[in-house]
Amino acid sequence: MMLSEASITLMKEMTARYPEKRSGILPALTIAYEEVGHVNPDIYREIAAAIDVPMVEVAEAATFYTMFPKEPVGTYLIQVCHNISCALMGADSLVEYLEEKLGIKKGDTTPDNLFTLISVECLGSCSTAPMMQINQDFYENLTRAKVDQILEDLREKAKAQA
Repeated sequence: MMLSEASITLMKEMTARYPEKRSGILPALTIAYEEVGHVNPDIYREIAAAIDVPMVEVAEAATFYTMFPKEPVGTYLIQVCHNISCALMGADSLVEYLEEKLGIKKGDTTPDNLFTLISVECLGSCSTAPMMQINQDFYENLTRAKVDQILEDLREKAKAQA
């Protein structure tokens, strides 16, 4: 088992708040992601058993949302929006800049396991393009200088937590 008893108990408690069990799938996926750092078919099975829903429904939800990585990721998951507004405002060059700054390609994780870089279809912030989401935080109206500051701040935060 990949999930702790505490997480399974919390999933059951969260699901009990809803009139339909399947409404607990997203909270359960969030709990699993926070504990393990990614979700996969083994975790889908554990969630399905814990909240008594079909595994396929857990898998459907997990694969629909980009907020649930399917493989291990770095401490900071950088998701750059590449939808039309962000693309027109420089998302491609932003990804290239991040690849250069981090020394990785899109889809990779830095050797220190600090950053994973991906691009995603839409993060719903078209009026503030280009933008990216890092873990749960949005960063908008990005420039190279802003990206440099964000990366520096995250590196400092990681050092302080070590």
